[in-house]
Amino acid sequence: MNEKLLVPFDSTWAMLLRTRKRDGSWVDTPVNVAVTGDRAYFGTPANSAKVKRLRNFPDVEIAPCTVRGRPTGAVLRARARLLDGAEALEAARRMRGKYRLVHSVMVPLELLIKRTHGLTYELTGVRVADRGSINAES
Repeated sequence: MNEKLLVPFDSTWAMLLRTRKRDGSWVDTPVNVAVTGDRAYFGTPANSAKVKRLRNFPDVEIAPCTVRGRPTGAVLRARARLLDGAEALEAARRMRGKYRLVHSVMVPLELLIKRTHGLTYELTGVRVADRGSINAES
């Protein structure tokens, strides 16, 4: 993977994560992202619908975005890999490092309220997508 492709995600507050449903349509969700060199991580509650979509179709599209999910940069394709054990702990530590309040207080509170736990994913195989693919199907 080209480490330079992830540079815009290191300085943005959110990443637009685009996951595929069984019917072929796409669902856009803004998520927090932490980047370390050529690795990018994001998390989600275990009972969220995107977990099922990622299990069925791990290929995703990503783009830097605003808090509301409006893309602000180039669209990339990647594959989401569910982490566990030490890898998941390290990714969660990276998320807490970048988003101190959100991932140290708000996310644990959300998970407690929803009575679930968090899952952490790594983006692998990041590559340039077809031009305008996020806007073409939205």
